[in-house]
This record gives sequence, C-alpha cells and structure tokens, in this order.
Amino acid sequence: MKITDLRTKGMDELKTELKELLRAQFSLRMQLSTQQTNKTHEIRKVRRDIARVRTVMQQAKIKVSN
Repeated sequence: MKITDLRTKGMDELKTELKELLRAQFSLRMQLSTQQTNKTHEIRKVRRDIARVRTVMQQAKIKVSN
C-alpha cells in the first residue's frame, strides 16, 4: 500500500481500510497461533499498513484543526 494512495482517500475510506487491516491482522495472528500458515512476513506488512493509515488519519486531523 502506497502512502500517496492513502492521502487521496477521504476519512471514511481510511476508517474502513483500517477496519479491514485490523481484521486481517487478527486473522493472521490466529492462523499463526494455530500453525495454519507459514507467512509470517504478512503480519509485518499488515502492521506497517495499519501504521500508515493511522499516520495519514492523524495528519488529516491536524490539518483540519489548523
């Protein structure tokens, strides 16, 4: 996921994207704990995408308040 793509989205789209990523993270963690997956690198990707979305949301919030 590219940061430029996230910046073009509205706040509602970012919230839905964040919900989807959090669900994906939960699903990956459960698969890992039950040893159903070997894709440990996916957890890291999803975690970083979550951080990107939250960062863009925070920047938008600061921009609106100024």
